[in-house]
Amino acid sequence: MGVVFKEITSDLLLRFSAVEGQRVDDQVDYTLESLVKFFDTDRSSLMEIHADTGLMMVSHSWARPGIEAVARGTRFDGAFPWCQARLLEGKTLRFERLLDELPIDDLTERRCATTLSILSQVAVPLKVGRSWVCALLTETARSYRSWTDEDIQRLRIVGQILANAIHRRNLETELRKSLAEVRRLEQRLEAENRYLREALESDVGFDGFERIAGKSCALRKALELAASVAPTSMAVLLLGETGTGKELLARAIHARSTRSERPIITVNCAALPSALVESELFGHEKGAFTGASSAKVGRFELADGGTLFLDEVGELAPEVQAKLLRVLESGEFERVGATRTRKVDVRILAATNRDLERRMAEGRFRDDLYYRLSSFPILLPPLRERREDIPLLVWDLIQRRQNKFGRRIERIPEGSMRALMRYEWPGNVRELSNVIERALILNSGPELQLDAAFQGRSERTQAGESLEAVERAHFLRVLERCHWRITGVGQAAEILRMKPSTLRHRLKKLGIERPVIRFSA
Repeated sequence: MGVVFKEITSDLLLRFSAVEGQRVDDQVDYTLESLVKFFDTDRSSLMEIHADTGLMMVSHSWARPGIEAVARGTRFDGAFPWCQARLLEGKTLRFERLLDELPIDDLTERRCATTLSILSQVAVPLKVGRSWVCALLTETARSYRSWTDEDIQRLRIVGQILANAIHRRNLETELRKSLAEVRRLEQRLEAENRYLREALESDVGFDGFERIAGKSCALRKALELAASVAPTSMAVLLLGETGTGKELLARAIHARSTRSERPIITVNCAALPSALVESELFGHEKGAFTGASSAKVGRFELADGGTLFLDEVGELAPEVQAKLLRVLESGEFERVGATRTRKVDVRILAATNRDLERRMAEGRFRDDLYYRLSSFPILLPPLRERREDIPLLVWDLIQRRQNKFGRRIERIPEGSMRALMRYEWPGNVRELSNVIERALILNSGPELQLDAAFQGRSERTQAGESLEAVERAHFLRVLERCHWRITGVGQAAEILRMKPSTLRHRLKKLGIERPVIRFSA
């Protein structure tokens, strides 16, 4: 017997010294089978001790044919509370007739012993260093037997091999988790830095409400609503025409919120190709699709603990709308190509220049998503409805832009300011910003002079021409100059400083169609 046991332990030491942590479980099952055969018992089980709870749970069990193995995950405190208490005290349990030796009033253990047909049993607790790691037991179910001190010593030797392997496996598992978390944080930090750099390079920045110039009643009303909702975690829907400053207001809301220490991540839903929207929002795993050479953190993960701003949310495809709704309701999502569910805590700010109620009626926007997003809508007024803010806006734009072009503007001619005030501003503040920037480029003196093209547009508007007529004529001139090409470098969308999708929508609204060239027979 001694020679056989030495062969068994030598074999086990060799097996566990070379096995990877992820394959320890297979070797544990082999060891339990070997124990049953060596001791001529019917079943052996290993119970791991969970360090965080102190509970013992069956992790492995092997039994002879005809004998039921103990189910993995069985809590030992539920089946054998009296035995668990003594094992955790470091005491070895030795039962030659289990039912006769258990406490007479311990009905739970008696019932479990009867169910599992346990007649004789021995169990040894095992530790690595100062921590209890597991307990190993073997038992009979067909006949009674006694246990010698040598039996217990041999069981302890095998158990110590298992305890060291389990401990090493647990350390490797924790290390892999830690490394995965480090990689995840590195990816997140890298992505956050990229978005922060983009924000710093953009004209929007990180300022709060102080950055928004204007004192009109219409603007003040919008700002008061924004200031009221900012400290909460409520979703906000910003409504308004293109160029009214929806992103600027979103950043101001974030700056006033309890999430301001975390970033605000922006997603332009209209600018993302439809095939990549899901990957951008939720991220993807390596190999999830062609070209996915590495895992990518999505915008929702980047915004965890902070704010996600969905610009032009009305452009999202219906299938993405469904997944967005799920995240809004539960905070849960999966990366593309992944099965693991992730959970985030993100506040949603959304913006659109679309009539979402009309899109709902057309079946292009989900009702439930609309009601979730529009719990607190804020309408930003177009510039033509707050003309009294134009002088403040003009000087604010000059102060922020002139250093970029090496200019020092000290005054604005009265005629130039009148032209700015009477213009209808179909592109709102964004268009005003472009006009001022162009004037700064073209002027080198202390006086701001507007370029002739803008002066002409302003005068036609003053003469009584409707805003739509002026806009329509301007679009037609640009389109004819570009031979009706909308996208591409130097084409209509870029000249008009509009997104192609926005320009096409506006052309459709104005009834502008490319002329059909007919050839005579």
